[in-house]
Amino acid sequence: MKIVVLDGYTLNPGDLDWSGLFSLGDVAVYERTLPDETVARSKGAECVLTNKTPLTREVLDQLPDLRYIGVLATGYNIVDTAAAKQKGIAVTNVPIYGTTSVAQMVFSHILNLMHPVAIHNQAVRNGQWNNSSDFCFWVTPLSELAGKTLGIIGFGRIGQQVAAIASAFSMQVIVYDIFQPEDAAEKRWVPLDQLYRESDIISLHCPLTHDTEKMINRNALRLMKPSAYLINTSRGQLIHEEDFAEALNNDTIAGAGIDVLSIEPPSEDNPLLTAKNCYITPHISWATYEARNRLMAAAVQNVADYISGAPKNTV
Repeated sequence: MKIVVLDGYTLNPGDLDWSGLFSLGDVAVYERTLPDETVARSKGAECVLTNKTPLTREVLDQLPDLRYIGVLATGYNIVDTAAAKQKGIAVTNVPIYGTTSVAQMVFSHILNLMHPVAIHNQAVRNGQWNNSSDFCFWVTPLSELAGKTLGIIGFGRIGQQVAAIASAFSMQVIVYDIFQPEDAAEKRWVPLDQLYRESDIISLHCPLTHDTEKMINRNALRLMKPSAYLINTSRGQLIHEEDFAEALNNDTIAGAGIDVLSIEPPSEDNPLLTAKNCYITPHISWATYEARNRLMAAAVQNVADYISGAPKNTV
């Protein structure tokens, strides 16, 4: 069986092992694949694995041997699933590998906003402590998490993990989701407008849909406290970036921690790149060694399950 990995570099830049996949067939791993290279590299393959390389209807029409697509991620909008279904092509994803790492990144951003370590480290290195008249100094306001209200939009696995960490910091947690799990009574569920008004920090954990696209827009931002912070480790398209940059620059909202943008890599004119008190990381919340190792193992198992005739994690 021919198996092709179209863009293996982000999952495995060299610190993981493809041997599990090689045990399942004749494997070709490409670090990156440009759109006009996809068909040629996938020709004759029964299984194709992709992370961000698009598999559109046009591409699928040219791959008659393709029977399985493994998405090396949780989100699978990179695949035309309707076309795949029509052609009898199974599509799987890896749904839970990054829960712990993403939740950890949420609090990396939150703690950076509350207690900015890097800024103060740089101030020390610049000599400000040497020249201080006092035994200590700070260059930004410092704030405790205890007692603050964290509003979580989207209460799946990651949202629940974030809530658990917030409770350990003695934060108050309020939640909005269109679906409520069986243990919903354990959390304070509120309408979305109320969450915007009450939260000191808002963390986004919802999928990108027609209803959620650009949900953080001028109207939503006007409801938030001027002292509030927004964290987004979910999907960049949840935020109307022009409205959000304007709100940051005009002090409508106090700051942000962002791990995802609407277009990645971003263009130089993305307004968030220069927005005030906006800390951006390059979509790395999923990318800890441990999370990528789980992703690799799950992706290989997905292929093995397909080969055995019992595919799992189908979308």
